[in-house]
Amino acid sequence: IVSGVAYSRDEAKITLLGLPDHPGVSSQIFGRLADANVNVDMIVQSRARSADTANMEFTVGKRDAQRAVEIVQAAKAEIGFEDVAINEDVSKVSVIGVGMRSHAGVAQSMFQALAEKNINIQVISTSEIKISVLIDAAYTELAVRALHAAYGLDQL
Repeated sequence: IVSGVAYSRDEAKITLLGLPDHPGVSSQIFGRLADANVNVDMIVQSRARSADTANMEFTVGKRDAQRAVEIVQAAKAEIGFEDVAINEDVSKVSVIGVGMRSHAGVAQSMFQALAEKNINIQVISTSEIKISVLIDAAYTELAVRALHAAYGLDQL
């Protein structure tokens, strides 16, 4: 199923804390970023401890990271979130293959291979042909080697 492993070191993770949890907030944030030609890749939103707030993480290319933070900071009062943080010391690692969504266990194998190397996953994104994780950049090579071994790609 898995035919390859890819990675990108050109990632930055932006975290917004204490976002109001109501319709239109995501549109406000990503509309401003789109207007500034900032491409967003992985997006995760989850409810915060307070029932009326959420936290959001998303990734952009490193070259757009500071600009993206400035854009969301400029909208802080209007949108009403509590804080923004940036982490440029991350990498995206992906396993690629056709029909992965219809085969059970592909993601679990990826997660287990990373866990066995003590690599923490910060963000997960999936599609029909790819499962991507965001990890600490220091573990990029180790993750790629572990995933090649887990899927038998080191035997090719």
